[in-house]
Amino acid sequence: MMKIEAVKIENPDCKYQVIVGQGNFAVFTCDDLFKTMLTTVPGIKCAVAMNEAQPKLTRVTGNDEELKELAAKNCLAIGASHVFVIMTSNAFPINVLNAVKMHPAVCNIFVASANPIEIIVAETELGRAVLGAVDGTAVTKIESEEEKRERRKLVEKLGYRLD
Repeated sequence: MMKIEAVKIENPDCKYQVIVGQGNFAVFTCDDLFKTMLTTVPGIKCAVAMNEAQPKLTRVTGNDEELKELAAKNCLAIGASHVFVIMTSNAFPINVLNAVKMHPAVCNIFVASANPIEIIVAETELGRAVLGAVDGTAVTKIESEEEKRERRKLVEKLGYRLD
């Protein structure tokens, strides 16, 4: 028998960036991912929580108490072994994602966003597993020419050019 549920990621007012992934060997990976975050973005505020299959606990490290509490609470709610949750307050996933993905213990990234997030979790007799993530709300239309111009104006303001 298998049960499937959606676990809502707690992120007050969607003010923090969230990365959810899966790794292995949690005993050192939690601290290693934290060090990766610190060396990728100087001055970053972040926390990393990771579920360990044995002894069935959530490990957490970070440099901000609220982020540590949220990362640990979200990771425990997911409950799947070797899943990690990273929460940051002053960096975007684009700033850290390649460094996180390159860590030798990281197997997969499910989501990296500040949108409302739900993690789709399956539960069997053995345990829990992440099937995927819902990142934000459902899309309902294709952008208009005016919306495209606004988007391109914004990305140019941020320093990105199409040509």
